[in-house]
Amino acid sequence: MDELGVSKAVVCGYDIGSYVAQTIARDRPDLVSALIVSPPLPGAGARVLELQAVKEFWYTSFHQLQLAEQLIDGRPAAVRAYLGHFWEHWSGPGYTVGDDRLDHLTEKYAAPGAFTASIMWYRAEGNPVTHYSGEGEPRASARLTTPTTVLWQECDPIFPLAWSDRLDEYFTDLRFRQLDGVGHFTPLEATDAFAAAVRERRAVLA
Repeated sequence: MDELGVSKAVVCGYDIGSYVAQTIARDRPDLVSALIVSPPLPGAGARVLELQAVKEFWYTSFHQLQLAEQLIDGRPAAVRAYLGHFWEHWSGPGYTVGDDRLDHLTEKYAAPGAFTASIMWYRAEGNPVTHYSGEGEPRASARLTTPTTVLWQECDPIFPLAWSDRLDEYFTDLRFRQLDGVGHFTPLEATDAFAAAVRERRAVLA
């Protein structure tokens, strides 16, 4: 953003991109005028260790093991089955991933080393479950002041809607939108809602 001369941007992100967006806003508030984000967001805390959550977050531990690359890396059928599981399981009930899109992803991720490269974030960052479970009580002075719109998916199995109950403890200027019937993949499953949130924030700033 510095190199391109971009500042006061509406920064958007979901999944790992949500971490990135929140970090930019916290570390370089001069670059960000507003955020549009979907989970992960702060506030889950120790609830990530409850049985249902543990059943969903197994993959974060699996990615720490060399077994992950031994079973999947460079094996197109295994890559397709692995990606297909998450696309199907994490999507909302009305969203279907086309075979052509899954074929394209399989081609990219099945190249030797590509799958291993794709999970290196988990290894570099450490298991995110550890981070969530160790989340302490927020300090009032640490609340993010950037105007933020949260788009929280109703049907995301890894970030249940109930975990949105503490957002006010972490953000001072918050707009909350529940995305009914939407699963984990916000920009794909709720493209119009995502774009509308951006337009809304830009209109306020104009």
